[in-house]
Amino acid sequence: MPTLELRHMRCFISVAKHLHFSRAAEELGIAAPSLTKLIQQAEQLLGVRLFLRSKRTVALTAAGSAYLAEVLTAFEHLSRGEELAVLAERGELGRIEVGFVSSAAYAGVLQDTIRGFKKSHPRVEIAIHEVAMERITSMLTDGQLDVAYLRPPMHYPENIRATTVYHDTFIVAIPADSKLAALHEVSPSQLRDQTFVVPEQEFGTFEVARRGRFVPTITARPGPLSAVLAHVSLGGDVAIVPRTLALCVTLPGVEFRPITGKPVPSEVAMAYRRHERAVAVQAFQSYVLRFVAQSPL
Repeated sequence: MPTLELRHMRCFISVAKHLHFSRAAEELGIAAPSLTKLIQQAEQLLGVRLFLRSKRTVALTAAGSAYLAEVLTAFEHLSRGEELAVLAERGELGRIEVGFVSSAAYAGVLQDTIRGFKKSHPRVEIAIHEVAMERITSMLTDGQLDVAYLRPPMHYPENIRATTVYHDTFIVAIPADSKLAALHEVSPSQLRDQTFVVPEQEFGTFEVARRGRFVPTITARPGPLSAVLAHVSLGGDVAIVPRTLALCVTLPGVEFRPITGKPVPSEVAMAYRRHERAVAVQAFQSYVLRFVAQSPL
């Protein structure tokens, strides 16, 4: 059974626009008799008259006027759909789920890369989620996250890659009433008799202990750095934390001191799936890699 097609609608819109069959045919690039036939077919399929025609004039009927408003709206939606499809194909439309550990936010790299990407991709929606570091790889694998900012080192499954996006060093956070607070810098060996609060990235703590030739006594593993500093502020414990934390966080009862000797390295990395299919996520990954290449880490 014949059905109304887009060509019928385009012909109808053109005739309604010009109210003249010859000019509408010229605009559409078809012969006037063919246009007349298509309009007649449209009227038969709809079961209404769209135009009142005489030898001199063409006018819309009441049915034609009502139908025109809906057809124009439909074509606006179609045009919008085509535009969105093109944007999606170019990675300029979509949603990206970004995970991060709190220290990545303190470093500023999370903000710098997301803000920069959104300037060039304003239609891409980005949602951010603070997550525990041990959950990141499974959330990437399961599709709950698309990219994640974390503190290496950590083990990555075969399907996950990671790229360093920020270089940092570790320092020590100490209670303000500690004897160590009187020092301008603290050596690893001077931390031998301290008790430690350990953040979710424990590498710094154990590397400092290795250099000081002792096994750290750990009293708590509260996870996020804010919780780590809260423990230190209560007195009695110290913590090995990223240097950037001292630049943006002030907490009563906590002092920060550099660690002597060769700097203990800390990094922020962006982890992502090796074989990403979402074009918007691919675009974000590419942007961050360019950002890293062009910026001193």
